[in-house]
Amino acid sequence: MSDLTGTPTTELVKQLSEQSAQLVREELRLAQLELRQKGGRAAKGASLLGGAGVTALYGLGALIAGFVALLALALPAWAAAMIVAAVLFLVAGVLALRGKKQLELATPPKPEEAAESVKADVQEIKNRGHR
Repeated sequence: MSDLTGTPTTELVKQLSEQSAQLVREELRLAQLELRQKGGRAAKGASLLGGAGVTALYGLGALIAGFVALLALALPAWAAAMIVAAVLFLVAGVLALRGKKQLELATPPKPEEAAESVKADVQEIKNRGHR
């Protein structure tokens, strides 16, 4: 740091303003770079997870085919396939009902508790202002 003794206050304020603005710009650039890097990693991770999901879906299909083949040892193949399909539709129905319930709990998509809290805070401030 240089010696600032004897520097006029207006000059010091000007330097402070310029340095503060420069610091904010540099911090914003650093934040943008960091977010860009993290965004790239997130995209790569999401695509890998998508690939894993598709692969798992094929695996599930093979497992279901195995169950059908196993049941076909005791029943006609068409009956085994119908039984497995019925079980899968039952599971899908249960999952759909649970998902619907969760969506109903999430709507409307507004922060109701936070809004009530803000209203209470505003009311408290008004009440304190009237004292």
